[in-house]
Amino acid sequence: MAAPVNIIVGSHVWVEDPTLAWIDGEVFKISGEEVHVQTTNGKTAVANISKVFPKDTEAPPGGVDDMTKLSYLHEPGVLHNLAMRYELNEIYTYTGNILIAINPFQRLPHLYDTHMMEQYKGAAFGELNPHVFAVADVAYRAMMNEGKSNSILVSGESGAGKTETTKMLMRYLAYLGGRSGVEGRTVEQQVLESNPVLEAFGNAKTVRNNNSSRFGKFVELQFDKSGRISGAAVRTYLLERSRVCQISNPERNYHCFYLLCAAPPEVKEKFKLGDPKSFHYLNQSDCYALDGVDDAQEYIATIRAMDVVGISEEEQEAIFGVVAAILHLGNVDFAKGSEVDSSVIKDEKSRFHLNMTAELLKCDVKSLEDALVKRVMVTPEEIIKRPLDPVAAVGSRDALAKTIYSRLFDWLVDKINSSIGQDPNSKQLIGVLDIYGFESFKFNSFEQFCINFTNEKLQQHFNQHVFKMEQEEYTKEEINWSYIEFVDNQDVLDLIEKKPGGIIALLDEACMFPKSTHETFAQKLFQTFKNNKRFIKPKLSRTSFTISHYAGEVTYLADLFLDKNKDYVVAEHQDLLTASTCSFVASLFPPPAEESSKSSKFSSIGSRFKLQLQSLMDTLNSTEPHYIRCVKPNNVLKPAIFENANIIQQLRCGGVLEAIRISCAGYPTRRTFSEFLNRFGVLAPEILEGNNDDKVACQMILDKMGLKGYQFHSQGQGILACKLYEQLRREAAALKIQKNFRRHTARESYLTVRSSTITLQTGLRAMAARNEFRFRKQTKAAIIIQATLRCHASYSYYKSLQKAAITTQCGWRRRVARRELRKLKMAARETGALKEAKDKLEKRVEELTWRLQLEKRLRTDLEEEKAQEIAKLQESLQAMQSQVEEANARVKKEQEAARKAIEEAPPIIKETPVIVQDTEKVNSLTAEVESLKASLQSERKATEEARNACTDAEARNAELVKKLEDSERRVDHLQESVQRLEEKLSNSQSEIQVLRQQSLAISPTGKSLTARQRTMIFPRTPENGNVTNGETKVLSDMTLAISNIREPESEEKPQKCLNEKQQENQDILIKCISQNLGFSGSKPIAACVIYKCLLHWRSFEVEKTTVFDRIIQTIASSIEVQDNNDVLAYWLSNSSTLLMLLQRTLKASGAASWTPQRRRTSSASLFGRMSQGLRSSPQSAGLSFLNGRGLSRLDDLRQVEAKYPALLFKQQLTAFLEKIYGMIRDNLKKEISPLIGLCIQAPRTSRASMVKGRSHANAVVQKALIAHWQSIVKSLNRYLNIMKANHVPPFLARKVFTQIFSFINVQLFNSLLLRRECCSFSNGEYVKAGLAELEQWCNEATEEYAGLAWDELKHIRQAIGFLVIHQKPKKTLNEITKELCPVLSIQQLYRISTMYWDDKYGTHSVSSDVIANMRVMMTEDTNNAVSSSFLLDDDSSIPFTVDDISKSLQQIDIADIDPPALIRENSGFGFLLPRSE
Repeated sequence: MAAPVNIIVGSHVWVEDPTLAWIDGEVFKISGEEVHVQTTNGKTAVANISKVFPKDTEAPPGGVDDMTKLSYLHEPGVLHNLAMRYELNEIYTYTGNILIAINPFQRLPHLYDTHMMEQYKGAAFGELNPHVFAVADVAYRAMMNEGKSNSILVSGESGAGKTETTKMLMRYLAYLGGRSGVEGRTVEQQVLESNPVLEAFGNAKTVRNNNSSRFGKFVELQFDKSGRISGAAVRTYLLERSRVCQISNPERNYHCFYLLCAAPPEVKEKFKLGDPKSFHYLNQSDCYALDGVDDAQEYIATIRAMDVVGISEEEQEAIFGVVAAILHLGNVDFAKGSEVDSSVIKDEKSRFHLNMTAELLKCDVKSLEDALVKRVMVTPEEIIKRPLDPVAAVGSRDALAKTIYSRLFDWLVDKINSSIGQDPNSKQLIGVLDIYGFESFKFNSFEQFCINFTNEKLQQHFNQHVFKMEQEEYTKEEINWSYIEFVDNQDVLDLIEKKPGGIIALLDEACMFPKSTHETFAQKLFQTFKNNKRFIKPKLSRTSFTISHYAGEVTYLADLFLDKNKDYVVAEHQDLLTASTCSFVASLFPPPAEESSKSSKFSSIGSRFKLQLQSLMDTLNSTEPHYIRCVKPNNVLKPAIFENANIIQQLRCGGVLEAIRISCAGYPTRRTFSEFLNRFGVLAPEILEGNNDDKVACQMILDKMGLKGYQFHSQGQGILACKLYEQLRREAAALKIQKNFRRHTARESYLTVRSSTITLQTGLRAMAARNEFRFRKQTKAAIIIQATLRCHASYSYYKSLQKAAITTQCGWRRRVARRELRKLKMAARETGALKEAKDKLEKRVEELTWRLQLEKRLRTDLEEEKAQEIAKLQESLQAMQSQVEEANARVKKEQEAARKAIEEAPPIIKETPVIVQDTEKVNSLTAEVESLKASLQSERKATEEARNACTDAEARNAELVKKLEDSERRVDHLQESVQRLEEKLSNSQSEIQVLRQQSLAISPTGKSLTARQRTMIFPRTPENGNVTNGETKVLSDMTLAISNIREPESEEKPQKCLNEKQQENQDILIKCISQNLGFSGSKPIAACVIYKCLLHWRSFEVEKTTVFDRIIQTIASSIEVQDNNDVLAYWLSNSSTLLMLLQRTLKASGAASWTPQRRRTSSASLFGRMSQGLRSSPQSAGLSFLNGRGLSRLDDLRQVEAKYPALLFKQQLTAFLEKIYGMIRDNLKKEISPLIGLCIQAPRTSRASMVKGRSHANAVVQKALIAHWQSIVKSLNRYLNIMKANHVPPFLARKVFTQIFSFINVQLFNSLLLRRECCSFSNGEYVKAGLAELEQWCNEATEEYAGLAWDELKHIRQAIGFLVIHQKPKKTLNEITKELCPVLSIQQLYRISTMYWDDKYGTHSVSSDVIANMRVMMTEDTNNAVSSSFLLDDDSSIPFTVDDISKSLQQIDIADIDPPALIRENSGFGFLLPRSE
């Protein structure tokens, strides 16, 4: 990665920064070897020119998915590319074949769902976006194609996401392997279920991670020859045994110790455990608990995981007993004994812990004490027991604890492997290695030494593999690579592991001498390696040493190296635990082989570590490796934080930069011929004008520029490897500057002309405005007149619109009513709900009936009261009139008497008294008359009031009568509803009965439909004819009355089989329909013939028949050839027509038993009961078909009570209809699927299309571009013509094409989101042109057949519309989500926006503010548990029901169907011949 020498003033470069690692800026001064840079944060930096790297100003804003595509392959370029991709949530990036995975610290479920697995299955490496699935798929394909085992090495520091990556790898490999494990659990699930157990006993808190794996795990997934998973195994390596006895602050020991101390009280009492602070092996650090982790809950979870793995309760108790024994063993302290160099148990506390250890291990206490404080020496003459001093006794104690824990961990791994199950016959496997990465802390001890030694080994393997791949690539391309220098790290490995004289050998040698100390060991290292360039002696420490690893220098403290390396294999320990009475403990220490018992007792952890590491390397060397480097972006473990310095260190430790250095040593810049010409064709436009080959054109441009040091790919793939790339970039940039300057000059001239034009236009527009004003003034009056006329027209339009609205509302209400009817039909399938509805309706009817009767009674009472009141009033009126007449008569009599008295009066002398007397009488009579008049007036007034009251009563009565009529109408409506619901309930109950009687195992596909058992014969009951007990006699009388016509069979006997004549007719029918009968007009002949025959033979009403099975078998045999679309379309038309006829004809038997009592009375008469009996009894068929002329019109559709075979036939026919529909749809999908894959990305055009003025060439290219789309259109037309020719109902054709367009939408849209090269401007134009072809097809096919298929493409249409719009940075988020792409989710918009690149005009995607707002919205959706998947799912369900088909098809007149010749010639089918009325 040496810096180029062509840094000049004005160059954009990267310079080192202490905070950001690297920062970009612009060079403003160069002084010799020093470069002065103005950085983007406003500061000035001065650096040596060798440490300054050029910046690619033309890099895409979203970065590149493979860093070998970077123009400048150096450390800052790699870091910047990763940062840009991480900002867009693109956590995976390739570096060649190496995958870099940055931990997002948040869930991204859309990246790992099943649909994503389907996309990567079988895809070429690099074709789709970088993903862990792609690495797993490459490993699997290589294993299957080459027959060689593969391995995937997952590395990284603690918290980088290694374990999660391993889980995803195993998920995908299990998806490819596709075999379930024991008890329904897949092998991958069983491996993952073992993780909690291994983490409890193999993970611990370190400085950087609270759950760091302190062992390496190699998961082997074993496959058989067919690629199916046949077994699995978990191999563990390099367990950090020294952690059991020694930990540093603030780390923790293994989790299991703390979990056991947090166990329930009864467990702690049993093992005599307490607070972790009371145990020596735990209190060496101040950290006892983890934030956010409840050890008590983790203990329960570990117990549950042990149950899942298959560890019994007795074994669990023994395991935790051993763990508790190790804790107690650590608290056993020693003091000096009475003898020289001897030791004894220190105090009673230590004695207690010793006794507990012996009790838990079930061994002898005295033997345990002797094994700790004494050592047996075997000489040829005798066996000598030598005492140990307290220091040696502590070492013996710790060695025993480490040995017990190591054996316990190995037993757990073996138990897990036996639970999962292995395949000893498997010859190929895929291994996934999850091992700790390079570690460099402030204080590094023996553990970091071993870990870094492991990573040096893995790095050597990694470098060799990368270098080998680079060599193979250059060899394949026939490129000279002999000058590439490969730097190996073998010298570091020799420094560590070489025998004799390596650090591990010197450490083992020091451990064998009792007097050795860490100081003497350090001095030995200084003397031995003083001339080694990889070994450095620190200046300020006597016991520290520094090793220069591939990832940097690491200083180790040698203080505890000797103690942590000692791993005594003490014979006393072995004998003690082998003799344990606990079978579990004894199984951990089987008796050693005789040879091993005679060998040396000393061994070290370093030596064992080296042997295990060599075993791991042998396994890896036998497989084809693949690499995944996990990176932790920050130390706070939070999303969206990218710490440059931290990541660059991890890239160095992970060997990524070393791989880049190897690539840089060769040809780091690679371009295809088309990309090279597109970028640098501007340097030689005359070459583009010629008809040269792309490779020749590239050669001519390079020769013209005088460049050397490049190589051409010779295999025809068009890869150009060129080292001198910057000079070409500078030349092309200069031409761009000149072009832009000339454009600026031309624009200035244009603006001057434009200003003058605007001045002239202003004057002309003023004149035009004045003329316009005069014109408007003249026409103002006309406008007033027009306003009145338009008002009238608008009012007329409003009235017509009102009428249309009312019509529309009526149609809408009818649609709502139909929808309600469908809901009622669906509700009718629930028997309990219908019964409840029936009860409610009956109660409602009773209530309304009661109210009706009450109102009738009230009306009667009111009429009676009114009549009585009128009678009384009339009587009083007559009495008054008689009184008035009497009074008038008396008055007249009085007047007559007075007159006579006057006439007969004596002379004048008596005149005065008489007059006075008469006057008084007259006055009294006058007063009486007045009183009678007043009385008469009062009576008239009372009569008037009575009349008014009568009028009011009559009005109220009329109102009550009206209400009564409304109530009666409502009652009738409710009763009709009740009747309909009861009929639906009866149909549902009958179908439920059918389903209960028929086995659910019968499949609606293939021949298995017809292979069912014959239907059982149901005993005939009196209810078959609606005959009640009280009507038996009447019906028997009617039977006798018609016995001269036909003698009916007995109701109790089963129905007899068809006679020979009927069997012969069935054979003729089956033979006939097995042929293609064609169509009569648009009506399928076969369906109509089948229906008319079944209806005539009364097959729907019998309880046992074979004709239905034979028809179904005939259909099944006809559609066996699934790719014959003509036959499928023919039977789709026939089955849909026949199903529609059955749907409108059949009704389930027993419906009459649910009819309300009020409706049943209509047939209570003798004739009604007789007709019911005749209709429901198949035995009386002769009554209706006397001499074949019983029915006036056989062809009229009529309701028939269907029995069980008929209902089952209807269900089977429905299943076949759905199957045939699905076969036609799937055949079309299979035909267009390969074409869809070619339609998502525009094919590479020739250079002729880049040259302006070549219209003919462009036309040819455009025609070739849409060839794939036209192939899809041809397929659609072919299927449409087939369906039209076979008269498939347009309803079904619409459903087929709607689902096909939905399939096209899903495939195109998902491919667009998964492939960045598809999200370009030119590709959007290509797909848009193809979509126009589909739109034109929809228009030509008409809405009758295409329906709403065009609307199904809404996702891809809006996505393509977004790609081809201009000025994307000016669009706001609201405009994008509301106007441009309202259908797309925010996740989909975010992905398209970040993946977009303009290969035609060089424009940018949406603004950074819009991207930031999208990211915020996605975060909110994630917090609200909203699905973050951006891919669409294909719907392959059946999108219609039988009711939908019945409603969509028009009534078919089957009377005029001309039967085929085979049937016409047979006399038994005379009923099919057309006849006049």
